[in-house]
Amino acid sequence: MTARVRAPQLRGRGWLNTGGKDLTLADLRGRIVILDFWTFCCINCLHVLDELRPLEERYGDVLAVIGVHSPKFEHEKDPAALAAAVERYGVAHPVLDDPELQMWQQYAARAWPTLVVIDPEGYVVATMAGEGHADGLARLIDELITTHEAKGTLHRGEGPYVPPAEAVTPLRFPGKAIAYGDGFLVSDSARHSIVELAGDGETVRRRIGTGDRGRGDGPASVAAFAEPQGLCLLPEHTAEIAGYDLVVADTVNHLLRGVKLSTGEVTTVAGSGHPWRSTVDDHAHDALAADLSSPWDLAWYDDRVIIAMAGIHQLWWFDPVKRTVGMYAGTTVESLRDGPLEQVWMAQPSGLSVSADGQQLWIADSETSAVRYVADGQMHTAVGQGLFDFGHVDGPAGEALLQHPLGVCALPDGSVLIADTYNGALRRFDPATDEVTTVADGLAEPSDVVLAADGGVLVVESAGHRLTRLAPGTLTAAGISVDGTRHRTERPATEIAAGPLTLDVIFTPAPGRKLDATFGPATRLEVSASPPELLLDGAGTGTDLSRALRVNPDVPAGVLQVTAQAATCDADTEHGACHLARQDWGVPVRISADGATRLPLILRGLDA
Repeated sequence: MTARVRAPQLRGRGWLNTGGKDLTLADLRGRIVILDFWTFCCINCLHVLDELRPLEERYGDVLAVIGVHSPKFEHEKDPAALAAAVERYGVAHPVLDDPELQMWQQYAARAWPTLVVIDPEGYVVATMAGEGHADGLARLIDELITTHEAKGTLHRGEGPYVPPAEAVTPLRFPGKAIAYGDGFLVSDSARHSIVELAGDGETVRRRIGTGDRGRGDGPASVAAFAEPQGLCLLPEHTAEIAGYDLVVADTVNHLLRGVKLSTGEVTTVAGSGHPWRSTVDDHAHDALAADLSSPWDLAWYDDRVIIAMAGIHQLWWFDPVKRTVGMYAGTTVESLRDGPLEQVWMAQPSGLSVSADGQQLWIADSETSAVRYVADGQMHTAVGQGLFDFGHVDGPAGEALLQHPLGVCALPDGSVLIADTYNGALRRFDPATDEVTTVADGLAEPSDVVLAADGGVLVVESAGHRLTRLAPGTLTAAGISVDGTRHRTERPATEIAAGPLTLDVIFTPAPGRKLDATFGPATRLEVSASPPELLLDGAGTGTDLSRALRVNPDVPAGVLQVTAQAATCDADTEHGACHLARQDWGVPVRISADGATRLPLILRGLDA
């Protein structure tokens, strides 16, 4: 912490949560500042928001967290969409809107999320990527408090956050819905509860949960959730044995909750409450001891509950009778690759639906803007081209484009409805014709689609805070043919030379920490490329955070996909706490004759 690197000035399109004031670093002088470079589609960014909450509460008189919103998708550049996301996820600090990623480049960010710590004198003292840094940040903040109180440069007092006015609607950012009797059950995500609606999709019959963010079992009036999403009704016989009827993906609590609908009683049925920080195999594990990671949707398939584990890009299974969980599909690598379930790559699976014959499990794989399905032990992609390709284009499935879909609904005729969230559209994929069409557009961030008991179709318009019933005949009409803009996320590419390339992931344990090899190697590095031909050598998994790669001179550009993690524990403390820092990078690269021969990525580092 001896470097004296002045933090670049904060500039962007506008500010949220400041009461209309534009903030400058001069306004923040005397406070410790954490810049959180995030984008609201990114599950790792949402994890960091939750990790920062306790720090904001603990150090509220000296710490200012500033969110710098650096969008990936086109929809995320919409200021109204950003304002909605700030409310949806309960962001309680100022947010700078940076749609052109100017601040991203000024602070040399390479990944979502990236955290930058600025001391009370306005100098950058630390940069870190990924999640799992909360305890290290606390130690660093304590150190900065001691240093700057001694120097007289720390000023205590109220921070710059100004809360917005609270909106009043029956639902607030509903996430998922399922048919129940002659009505519906809906996860009212921003109100942290489950709501039963009548058949009109509007009349509230009852609410399960206090409505405040929390974690607690018990009767409907005292139970607490945190941004719940997916819902799954158990088969009657299974429910009798398990003792509850409904499974809820309690997303931010990293839990599955069981609800006995006759009484509204809520119990925790899976998850330790700690976010996943290790590995899991397809063997059975005690459900209540397992660490989950942002479970986003649920479906009954293959005689068990399948979990869309958005936080680690996998599908898991949960057996409510044996009370066990295990991995079902995915390696945790964030990308798109089909094949045997244990080898596939996924990216924030966020929606699940089972075909009428029970043979196929349909998946909204949101970050790859893809719709995929499981059949006969394999995963296949029906629509979607990868992490960075998206748009609103109808036509043959191989050419069609979606934009961050969050929900799917398999219809009795074999076709699949898609909640194409960031396009504000309801799309339909028909396997019989291999065509994608637009059924309806102008929707407010649709996040799910549900079939009613009477055969009608309702769309969960999350940003519209409602369920919307499709007009009769909508699905049999010709639909809307859209040939919109094709987008590709274009972050500044890093120029690298062909041939030997050294990849260095820089990790410095936080103050008072040391690398921890108690349960195996302390570090892990996994490298792949898109296209795979970009790397002639160096792809794969190892324990060294430095890797010698060999870049193909015949591939002009691509993306290096890097996953790194480092385990640490408290130093000089018996039975000290253990922590895991982890980050996925997708680094766009371009081959150049005078390009770099070394690529450094910061997992956690202090400027030196």
